[in-house]
Amino acid sequence: MTAWPNKPFIYQINTWVWLDRLSRTYEMPLTLETVPDDVLNELAALNVDAIWLMGVWYRSPATRASALRYIHEYRGALPDITPEDVVGSPYAVGMYQVDGNLGGRTGLANFRKRLAERGLKLILDYVPNHVATDHPWVSRHPEWMVQGKPADLRKRKDDFFSTRDSLGQARVIAHGRDPYFPGWVDTAQINAFNPEVRRATVDLLKDIASQCDGVRCDMAMLFLNDIFRRTWGGYVPENPTTEFWSDVIQPVREAHADFLFMAEVYWDMEYRLLELGFDYCYDKRLYDRIRDNDIGGIRTHLIADGGYQQHLTRFIENHDEQRAVAHFGLAKSKMGAVMICTLPGATLLHEGQ
Repeated sequence: MTAWPNKPFIYQINTWVWLDRLSRTYEMPLTLETVPDDVLNELAALNVDAIWLMGVWYRSPATRASALRYIHEYRGALPDITPEDVVGSPYAVGMYQVDGNLGGRTGLANFRKRLAERGLKLILDYVPNHVATDHPWVSRHPEWMVQGKPADLRKRKDDFFSTRDSLGQARVIAHGRDPYFPGWVDTAQINAFNPEVRRATVDLLKDIASQCDGVRCDMAMLFLNDIFRRTWGGYVPENPTTEFWSDVIQPVREAHADFLFMAEVYWDMEYRLLELGFDYCYDKRLYDRIRDNDIGGIRTHLIADGGYQQHLTRFIENHDEQRAVAHFGLAKSKMGAVMICTLPGATLLHEGQ
């Protein structure tokens, strides 16, 4: 594959939903390995540079069980939903192995090869902040998690859960969270300050980089030292002298020079993450201004320094945001919403399957 272009267009696909719908259309079970050529040709015809397959990693039993507890909340959007339709959150990763229901590692490799034949790169997810509550790290390396005490199960019941490690010892583990909201109940919080976690993450990302051309890093700002301290002060040791992302990105790049790092970012932390090695950061501020129809704010935003803007990812629709159409160039293709722009930076196109 050639190097990344200066202004990549990235097309997001909700993998499990997409394959389910294709299976219904073609009236046969389909995995990543058996996606028909005409479907891949349709993706190539969009004239995008990369496909982001959201949610390819293994969905564990605990992840699915947690989601099933909230099935009643899904009925407003899906009145006929059944338990068989619920697979669990793609962001409570059970293991960084391609889910067998989607075709496994071999199926992904075949899919990537066929994308490359059409000039398309592949992006996958990486979730730094947390894993599923039954991820192997939780039982085998509980010291890699943020740990609490039995009293936390009473005082902060939304932020901690009880489990047992691989030796049968009782542990109190934190749920993944950000500093402003209660914990995500299907997740376990990774300790960003643990040096062993950083070394293990390098190995993990090198393995991921052998399977794709880039990663979209979920809620990347949560692992900045000051943000992590604000969230977990009192439960973790003093701040390290280096940042997680600088410790992780550089060695991965040494092994995979053209591997792309894209950060989901909130709270105006884009510049800091770019300084730590990210190629692109979500342009959340522009999205908010488009959503709010803030014409003056949009104009001010777009006349900012061009060198900085070259490293921002523009989007008007995303899997966890409402659509921000406003009066900004929007076209609707048969495969999703497309942001029409000649701005520097990257552009994220939401899957419309």
